[in-house]
Amino acid sequence: MTRLPNSSLGPQPATLAGLPVAVEGQPLPTLAPMIKRVAPAVVNIATRGRVRIRENPLLADPFFRRFFNLPQIERERRTQSIGSGVIVDADQGYVLTNHHVIANADEIIVTLRDRRQFAAELIGADPETDIAVLRIPPEDLTALPMGDSDRLEVGDFVVAIGNPFGIGQTVTSGIVSALRRSGLGIEGFEDFIQTDASINPGNSGGALVTLAGELIGINTAILAPRGSNVGIGFAIPTNMARQIMAQLITYGEVRRGLLGVHAQDLTPDLAEALGIGQDNGAVVRKIEPGSPAARAGLASGDVVVEVDGEPVRSAADLRNRIGLLRVGEEVELTLLRDGARRTIRARVAEPEQLELKGKGAARRLAGLTIGPITEDSPLRGKVKGVIVVAVEPGSPAWRIGLRESDVIVEVNRQETATVDAFAAAVKTGAAQLVLKLLRGNATVVIVVR
Repeated sequence: MTRLPNSSLGPQPATLAGLPVAVEGQPLPTLAPMIKRVAPAVVNIATRGRVRIRENPLLADPFFRRFFNLPQIERERRTQSIGSGVIVDADQGYVLTNHHVIANADEIIVTLRDRRQFAAELIGADPETDIAVLRIPPEDLTALPMGDSDRLEVGDFVVAIGNPFGIGQTVTSGIVSALRRSGLGIEGFEDFIQTDASINPGNSGGALVTLAGELIGINTAILAPRGSNVGIGFAIPTNMARQIMAQLITYGEVRRGLLGVHAQDLTPDLAEALGIGQDNGAVVRKIEPGSPAARAGLASGDVVVEVDGEPVRSAADLRNRIGLLRVGEEVELTLLRDGARRTIRARVAEPEQLELKGKGAARRLAGLTIGPITEDSPLRGKVKGVIVVAVEPGSPAWRIGLRESDVIVEVNRQETATVDAFAAAVKTGAAQLVLKLLRGNATVVIVVR
């Protein structure tokens, strides 16, 4: 092949390391200066831990095992995970990441871009939003400023930074493909930013930033066959993450309250039937008796269009906004009723819980704390039952096989749709209690004698 001399190509642009930095006198666009500024705030996270292997309660019965001469089995297994995180407060050493990155971890190691490593302290985690807050020693850290995710628009350019597949810090770019994605079944609360910037396993907990270098999302999930990236990634908006982080730092947990509202989307057909000239909002279909919503005067058929002055577009939007409020916080609801616009105020209450301490028939369930299926739960409206909030390890409730997040739907064939119904069912003095519960996608029956 004949090579033409450079002179035959005409005037050449200035070069750096053999690459053009300008064309026709105009500098080429580059994200390098912004990446250099923000990349030190994105960290790699490695965890080690142990999880208990769930087993049939019969297999935990020593008599059953001896009778069938069953060998001892390992009840725990070791776990490891690799993910990403974002330093959001350099003075305090706070790092934001995903709950699923650090779940069941006994040890959390944070590696900075300059290769320094720190053992991290878990400040708190919230599985419902998949947010966790860690703390590392505040030694010469770089923090990423948090932007306002509500100002994002579809088409805005964004950059994802994380640790995909554990290969090291990686930068990908794309645009905001959609906003307020929900109903995906990934988390309890869903208000995702969708992006086509490549997000792969290991990116979880990493940063989604604007071209100005502001954090506007925590990368959390992909929607793709066989775990590969096909340009559909999701990030938790910073405005949601900021609220969760504040509670985790203050309390070590998220203290969600109860309003007592069941709602559905305002569809065009419903809007026409209700005589409403808009199609954004949440239609109240049921109010829990005695709840804060009932006391505030909210009624079935009301259409909630704003919460604290912010527009409500759907039932999921209403659920997200209420579910992020703290217990005791007052909320202002703007609604449409009989064609008129109204504003009411309600104070978020603490969900009722029942702790069994071993009195009467309930002694067989001592160590168990149950509560209602709250408004933030994806099971709300789909399952009638009470949820196991906590089980004290080694207690009678633990030994019979009950575990946190189990949903008890029946006791001795009686529905336990409320805490009161459950309390009445276990205090009947029956010779045995037959508990029917849901554990993930499985139905489990436990007989308590």
